[in-house]
Amino acid sequence: MLIVFIGPPGAGKGTQAAAIVQRLGIPHISTGELLREAKAEGNDLGKLAASYMDQGHLVPDEVMVEMIDQRLKAPDCEHGCLLDGFPRTVQQASSLDEVLTQHGQAVDVVIELDCDDEILIERLSKRAQEQGRADDTPDTIARRQKSFRQQTRPVLEYYRDKGLLHKVDGMQSRDEVFADIWKIIQDESAVG
Repeated sequence: MLIVFIGPPGAGKGTQAAAIVQRLGIPHISTGELLREAKAEGNDLGKLAASYMDQGHLVPDEVMVEMIDQRLKAPDCEHGCLLDGFPRTVQQASSLDEVLTQHGQAVDVVIELDCDDEILIERLSKRAQEQGRADDTPDTIARRQKSFRQQTRPVLEYYRDKGLLHKVDGMQSRDEVFADIWKIIQDESAVG
């Protein structure tokens, strides 16, 4: 099963992804981790991605798509994966569909973790204090939330039009969010 998680920073994607992939036995593919690994490996694609990251620029869609394509070819993705942080743009979503079609696969379900901005700012500020993360200031958090909403709204529409999007209230308790996600996955597995 190929699952896409979409949600703003602080919505609980990482927490929920860890529980879901453990239950399903599929890998969790986080673009942040993928980029850090590629940079550390120093292969051609990693060097290219690092050149953008080191200058503070977003890694271009075509580079991200190529990295995802290579990762999806790994044996542990044979039975699916959970994509977290990708796709972020409609172009990435469309390119992902093309890559998956070449592999005889498709996205099975897209889960949007929806949260109130004020709650997200509180969560991220608390996380910053607990983990000593200097990048999680209220101003930075607000900018990231705004950027996420602007970039992602069209991606949500893209998947809604395909009948793949399911919204989960990310402001519930961790267990309630997991239960809602798990029910969606089970329902979609039964259909597929």
